Amino acid sequence: MGKPREKFSPEFKAQVVLEILSGAKGAAEVCREYGIRSQLVSKWRAHFLARAASIFEERNGLHPAEKARMAELERLAGRQALEIEVLKKASSMLGSRRSANEP
Repeated sequence: MGKPREKFSPEFKAQVVLEILSGAKGAAEVCREYGIRSQLVSKWRAHFLARAASIFEERNGLHPAEKARMAELERLAGRQALEIEVLKKASSMLGSRRSANEP
């Protein structure tokens, strides 16, 4: 049985890639220093570069999953606000009936 896969944080991956891209260290040096396979570092570098342009995009909107969740929460809030209004009216109607029936 092999050793369990190590998970690296996004911050660590970015640090490693930036060290290579900035020229501060070579890829082989970074791999030796951190004990990481060169294929993994190459994968991180390619992923980083593929998404680099998106950093400069103006984000007018949210991720589609975030948009869907926000819409769901807005619908829920609207429904609850409507229910509150109905309950307030029902309560005031019941309250006025009670006071009219009381001596």
